[in-house]
Amino acid sequence: MTSVSAHHSRVLSGMRPTGRLHLGHYHGVLKNWLELQHEYECFFFVADWHALTTHYEDPSIIPTSTREMVIDWLAAGINPGSATLFIQSRVPEHAELHLLLSMITPLGWLERVPSYKDQQERLKERDLATYGFLGYPLLQSADILMYKAGQVPVGEDQVAHVELTREVARRFNHIYGREPGFEEKAEEAKRKMGKKNAKLFDGLRRRYQEQGDQEALSVAHALLEGQANITLADRERLLGYLEGGGRVILPEPMPLLTKASKMPGLDGQKMSKSYGNTIALRDEPADVEKALRTMPTDPARVRRTDPGDPEKCPVWQFHLVYSNDQVRDWVQQGCRSAGIGCLECKQPVIDGVLAELMPMQQRAREYAAQPELLRNVINDGCERARDVAHETLEEVRHAMSLVMS
Repeated sequence: MTSVSAHHSRVLSGMRPTGRLHLGHYHGVLKNWLELQHEYECFFFVADWHALTTHYEDPSIIPTSTREMVIDWLAAGINPGSATLFIQSRVPEHAELHLLLSMITPLGWLERVPSYKDQQERLKERDLATYGFLGYPLLQSADILMYKAGQVPVGEDQVAHVELTREVARRFNHIYGREPGFEEKAEEAKRKMGKKNAKLFDGLRRRYQEQGDQEALSVAHALLEGQANITLADRERLLGYLEGGGRVILPEPMPLLTKASKMPGLDGQKMSKSYGNTIALRDEPADVEKALRTMPTDPARVRRTDPGDPEKCPVWQFHLVYSNDQVRDWVQQGCRSAGIGCLECKQPVIDGVLAELMPMQQRAREYAAQPELLRNVINDGCERARDVAHETLEEVRHAMSLVMS
């Protein structure tokens, strides 16, 4: 397994532009991003090209949906000073890398991606017999590999996409990483480390290659990370030399498993626009309160005096997100004994949701009122993303002999 150097320990994650976001997005994705932006070098992007793979017939909604979604990202606390926010189509290098990777990716790898047939089955009303739909997992790979992302936050259902990316990177490095004079260049890079470190590297390399010693591999990686007098290209050559391959041009990413969102919809199902059971982050407080007050409850509680079971009530799922143990105990006892009514039970949830949304809605109003500020955030992020993308693509072009000498 090819490890990712700490220098490239970046996180990349994206969302299709779906317009204004709801509480399911906040608890399932954005809260995770809020933590990651302080721990890693993060790139968060609007996947507008991915939106075209299933909604190519009506792209007119994409610009507005993009704007509204980015406002919600910022309102939720994503900091453009801590993370790079950009729009996929504004970094055309993604398309070129996708094309170049398509030259070496076997067709069968794309056809076996679980979501390929799953989505065709779920979206039967759409014509998905297109090259773009077949190739979108490879476009995802290009998105990740462009930034040499070491970690990709995904749910369990998306792990297959990261594994495909790893296979593509491995195949690319195998084909193109054996640059002319690779071993000589690796030996020269090793000498730059000094005699003592070079000797230590040789010993660790032998232990790993001859005995499969994983501890030796880890120690060697740490040794390389601590070398300030070798270039990034030399470090990547030595990583490949260490593991018996070629230069690591495109590091293999690792999936960063995220917890499944515990945010239910108003009807107890998963919160989703397609189910019509959402609370948007920018819904008016009166609308939020009305939606929560009219939520269905345990059907056994026909009358106020009927005891109920919180486990059978959608409101209880909201208490698991918003209430502390004391309130949950109050709900459990009061519902089962009919000591409290359903409206009483809902009030702490209403208070919790409104308190959570209030600061986000204030920030959203500020960004919505300053379109120039929003444009600057996006433009700056796209420029930073393009700088990184340009560097990666130059390496890829050179490796594939697409640069005139």
